[in-house]
Amino acid sequence: MITKTDKNAARQKRHTHIRQSITGTAERPRLNVFRSNKHINAQLIDDVAGVTVASASSLDKELKLENGGNKEAARQVGELVGKRAIDNGYETVVFDRGGYLYHGRVKELADAAREAGLKF
Repeated sequence: MITKTDKNAARQKRHTHIRQSITGTAERPRLNVFRSNKHINAQLIDDVAGVTVASASSLDKELKLENGGNKEAARQVGELVGKRAIDNGYETVVFDRGGYLYHGRVKELADAAREAGLKF
């Protein structure tokens, strides 16, 4: 029987392996995705300087979501992080799916960020 902690430990191991090859720079920050059962978060991170350039979350007040853990919420978070990235002068990013499968909410967030103008 696989427990919740086993699944998260496996995800963290995948994420650590992925992070060995993916880094964000000042020119191409890393678009990191974190999802929980109730919410989804996205951050643009410059790993060289160690700073978060832009972020968006299903908890942001301007989104006014009833349910932050569905595909529609992920789509709105993707649009918001894409808009904030463009406003800060970033067009190209490196996508870091955080060890999650590229499916469902993660895919919706990525597609919405692309539609907002980000290239990855």
